[in-house]
Amino acid sequence: MQLSHNDDPERAIKVHVTQGESHVTTDPQVVMTTVLGSCIAACIRDPQAGVGGMNHFLLPEGDGRGGGDAVRYGAYAMELLINDLLKRGARRERMEAKIFGGAKLFDGLSDVGASNSAFAERFLRDEGIPIVSSSTGGVSARRVEFWPTSGRVRQRLVAVDNAPQDVRRPTPAPMPAASSGDVDLF
Repeated sequence: MQLSHNDDPERAIKVHVTQGESHVTTDPQVVMTTVLGSCIAACIRDPQAGVGGMNHFLLPEGDGRGGGDAVRYGAYAMELLINDLLKRGARRERMEAKIFGGAKLFDGLSDVGASNSAFAERFLRDEGIPIVSSSTGGVSARRVEFWPTSGRVRQRLVAVDNAPQDVRRPTPAPMPAASSGDVDLF
């Protein structure tokens, strides 16, 4: 199999997108990466304009106060990504999306991942941007790679061990025998 320059790992420019970030590019050598648990990453592109981007958000919506915390929320992250795509020549009617994440990693806690997934789906539907592919929910974290100009995505599930850990403590050193008055100096 012959690799195109887009898929050649030796020539790829990796951009890691972490919580609260988004990135947009027209460079065919860029591959965007992220690791998701309950968070969501939306990968949106305009195939005709050759521009695409990824965001990574922690929670669906904030309290409306904005500020520095706004970047953690889906409403802000989605608006930021779409506006950056439009600035780079994308047209809303040609955009397509792929969404990832939204896992439930811990039993007994609220299902933030399901809320994040539902928010992303609703937001994109309301914006008229079709979701052409998605992988959300489940109980595994995901490592996602997105080639924004071609639309290619590779996902790897990451095992999360939620089992209680067996804590091992070192065996205490034996107590010295009763001393005869000798002192050892180190």
